[in-house]
Amino acid sequence: MTQQVPSTEPELSGVRNFRDVGGLPTTDGRRVRYGVLFRSGHLAHATEGDAEFLSSLGLHTIFDFRNEADQKLEGPDVELPGVRNVNMPLSDPADGAEFWKMVRDGEIEQLRGILADGKAANRMIASYRKIIKERTDEHSQVLHALAEDSVPALMHCAAGKDRAGLSIAVTLLALGVEREAVLADYLESNAKHRRYKVRRGGSSASAYSPEVMELLSPLFEARAEYLAAAVETIDETWGGVDAYLEQGLGVTPQTRDRLRERLLN
Repeated sequence: MTQQVPSTEPELSGVRNFRDVGGLPTTDGRRVRYGVLFRSGHLAHATEGDAEFLSSLGLHTIFDFRNEADQKLEGPDVELPGVRNVNMPLSDPADGAEFWKMVRDGEIEQLRGILADGKAANRMIASYRKIIKERTDEHSQVLHALAEDSVPALMHCAAGKDRAGLSIAVTLLALGVEREAVLADYLESNAKHRRYKVRRGGSSASAYSPEVMELLSPLFEARAEYLAAAVETIDETWGGVDAYLEQGLGVTPQTRDRLRERLLN
């Protein structure tokens, strides 16, 4: 089948980190189709033009992995006519609420205490491991939905980096996409125009000081070590991707075949 060449990536005004994951190669020589699987940050601030573009994609389902606290902070997604919206929180709103309040409002000494000396990166690694181990039902639902009727689909969280990044990675691994390609797509979230805008509650000069931004950077970056921790958790807990999919997520070989039929060239 001829590989469809995508148009120039759009510059959306109110939606960060949008992209089509089409074109990624699989280990058996196939590629992810263009126009069937998209990822982004939240859609709460989508402009009229953004909504018009998103509507043009012919989406069947939008998977929103934000929790209630995220939605309260950012607002609900813009509604697109004829598109099914599925909210499937991949993190507990109570989990780390105090932590994120300190990130937004904390003074420099507080931030040093919770983020310095590798604490921020370690927190991210622990979060990735936890999502893989504890959110098997949600990842199972996503893969089964994609295999049945939910494409084209868009997956997003707040920044489109962590929760959506993991769900996209799980989907790509189920499709047999090469590990290097999965990582490369994940790291695309670091591009300057994709980055989540850090918002701090303080108005003092120290709110965005170089030290503060350095302390915060591990929380707002996509790092290879984070995704590696997720894959290591799959290997340590289930013994590999195939067993994780079948035993952890209940995805049979037949479901994987349907998934490939829908998403691969």
